[in-house]
Amino acid sequence: MEAVYPQLREAIGEFHTDDRSLWFTDHRLGGALAMLAAARVHFDESSLTPEGAYTFGQPRTCDPELADAYDRALKGRTHRFVNNDDVVVQVPPEPLYAHVAEERYFDAGGRLRARKPGLLGGLADSAKGHALDAAAFRPDADGITDHSMNAYIACLEAAGR
Repeated sequence: MEAVYPQLREAIGEFHTDDRSLWFTDHRLGGALAMLAAARVHFDESSLTPEGAYTFGQPRTCDPELADAYDRALKGRTHRFVNNDDVVVQVPPEPLYAHVAEERYFDAGGRLRARKPGLLGGLADSAKGHALDAAAFRPDADGITDHSMNAYIACLEAAGR
């Protein structure tokens, strides 16, 4: 983030005018950077708090303290989309790294939910998505295919119907 922040801040200054809103979005590592950029912009210059930060397949990005501060500062403005068995959203490991609280979860049937079900419901949904069978170790396994942006787009399109 430190390497690209000066250019990001310059672009925001150039394009963020009174009639334009500020949003951050991206997929996987770009989603992590979008979340961190939204946090930095807010905490460095709260007058530039973004209207929203939407990420897809984002890995864990921050310690619990930053996640909590981000959640309080940007409450209701963020959504972290998770597609069923997407493996990337599970790394790096907790408790060292955390996700922000706002989550939108696509279950194995493609339905959009407010968040992933609890332990038993989550295991049932993963089993339905085939993450718990022998296919879990194949290159075309749910954990990999559920991570592609095309899979997220398909889920968003289906949810919009």
